Amino acid sequence: PPSAAANLRPGAEQKVVFITARVHPGETPSSFVCQGIIDFLVSQHPIAKVLRDHLVFKIAPMLNPDGVYLGNYRCSLMGFDLNRHWANPSPWAHPTLHGVKQLIIEMYNNPKINLEFYIDIHAHSTMMNGFMYGNIFEDEERFQRQAVFPKLLCQNAEDFSYSSTSFNRDAVKAGTGRRFLGGLLNDTSYCYTLEVSFYSYILGGPNSAVPYTEEAYMKLGRNVARTFLDYYRLNSSVERPLAPTPKTR
Repeated sequence: PPSAAANLRPGAEQKVVFITARVHPGETPSSFVCQGIIDFLVSQHPIAKVLRDHLVFKIAPMLNPDGVYLGNYRCSLMGFDLNRHWANPSPWAHPTLHGVKQLIIEMYNNPKINLEFYIDIHAHSTMMNGFMYGNIFEDEERFQRQAVFPKLLCQNAEDFSYSSTSFNRDAVKAGTGRRFLGGLLNDTSYCYTLEVSFYSYILGGPNSAVPYTEEAYMKLGRNVARTFLDYYRLNSSVERPLAPTPKTR
């Protein structure tokens, strides 16, 4: 069997990317984007191999399985909007959040682990395109660094819009994963909500809306994964030939 990747050897320092999805059961596109990320990362694609060698991906593809099973739009079995309970999740009432939060805190307290990214995937019922929400920081340099990943994603994915991406500290969003973990983790961690439209994205002029398909959502997921290659400047590690990269917008 092939030897374990360098970042998985005992005692090695690990860079971790933590991805969660489907905390709101009705936001089905979130699952397709997450599926695209997973399928790409476990594939034999040369970029996927490089990413697995350099990063550890932790993925919780469905944070609200009981709500999904019941066909709820936003709440869990017990009627909670889980994405407002990150600050103090109950092991009994919000078990998925409690488990994920404990794991994130364990990793945060482990000196051998750098939790570099947290991305929570959602779907949006009124906006077009894919876009992100980030946090607001007093430190200007940290604020600028946080913009790098969505800018790179905008170059890789024709349906992702940097102009729709925003950074906020809206009080209504205080209990969300992005906001809570953005306050908990240190300044080398970046926390985002990745939103994707329920219906379409704009290509070219303002009147050229392209309806989303399951495949298009999964492609956005693949492009999210590929963007880590650019972010960590790992391009030189990829064995040639490369698959053609999508055209930038």
